[in-house]
Amino acid sequence: MQEKAMKFNALLTNAVIFHNALDIAEIVRQLLQEGWEIDPEDLAHISPYLTEHIKRFGEYSTHELGIQPDAYDPKLDVDFTQLRDQDLRAEGFGTAA
Repeated sequence: MQEKAMKFNALLTNAVIFHNALDIAEIVRQLLQEGWEIDPEDLAHISPYLTEHIKRFGEYSTHELGIQPDAYDPKLDVDFTQLRDQDLRAEGFGTAA
């Protein structure tokens, strides 16, 4: 029984992280549409593991809500190449031995 509870807790954690990532992406899309400039460096510091709004060991029943989620849109118009370039130049990378 404890093993099942632990697996369910891990599943719930993963679902929360995924949902938070979707919410963050949607907010970034809205800010871009409003004309805000999004710095990829700032996005690199945002964690989707936000738990203030979660009763981690609570009980959830969602089937009564009858809410159908919107289709997932994976497109996010932010240029992350400068972060990738920084990572390649980081210590030990991008230099000949």
